[in-house]
Amino acid sequence: MKILIADDHLIMREGLKALLESHDDIDVVGEATNGQEAIDQVVKLQPDVVLMDITMPVMNGLDATRAIKKANPDVKILILTMHEGDAYFFNILEAGASGYFIKGGSASDLVSALQAVAHGDVFLYPTMAKKLLVDYLQQAKSGLYKENLDGLTAREQEVLKLVAEGFNNQEIGTKLFLSPTTVQTHRSNIMGKLNLHRRTELTKYAIKHGLISLDE
Repeated sequence: MKILIADDHLIMREGLKALLESHDDIDVVGEATNGQEAIDQVVKLQPDVVLMDITMPVMNGLDATRAIKKANPDVKILILTMHEGDAYFFNILEAGASGYFIKGGSASDLVSALQAVAHGDVFLYPTMAKKLLVDYLQQAKSGLYKENLDGLTAREQEVLKLVAEGFNNQEIGTKLFLSPTTVQTHRSNIMGKLNLHRRTELTKYAIKHGLISLDE
């Protein structure tokens, strides 16, 4: 398994390289210090998996992930991060990564995550798997993830709920770890699917379908 490590901290790259190369079936073929270097190294080295940090100079890990997957869809990407949250997790998947690994996790778990991603699976950190299940069951009871909600995706339902609650694009982006531009794209898609054009109409729709209550 050929691995490319992308992280702007030298000590992190050296530690990961030493850890991974202690396994006979893993070969660290290269390193990158920012997102743009990661893109260039993927083209040059053709790794099986990129272990990608998110917060890097020049270009962050999510933007680099999008660019890599667009040009090299067969390359798998495992995000390396200190953050954990369901909205964060979905944002990573939307960028094209196959999951993420929490910095501070065990060495054996990291190797297992890389092997899973290399075989085409999505890696769910155990604590995140439990949280996603609990959150889904709670939201399913509240009606947030109704399958027949006029074709709205789960993400669009989340955006619609926040729009109806009065949040602007910047605030919604902060809550869902999305850029304001991406939020606006979701809003446009929602309005197109529902044939609604004003916030008041969206709010009425959200109340009618149980996404928010009158108290909210």
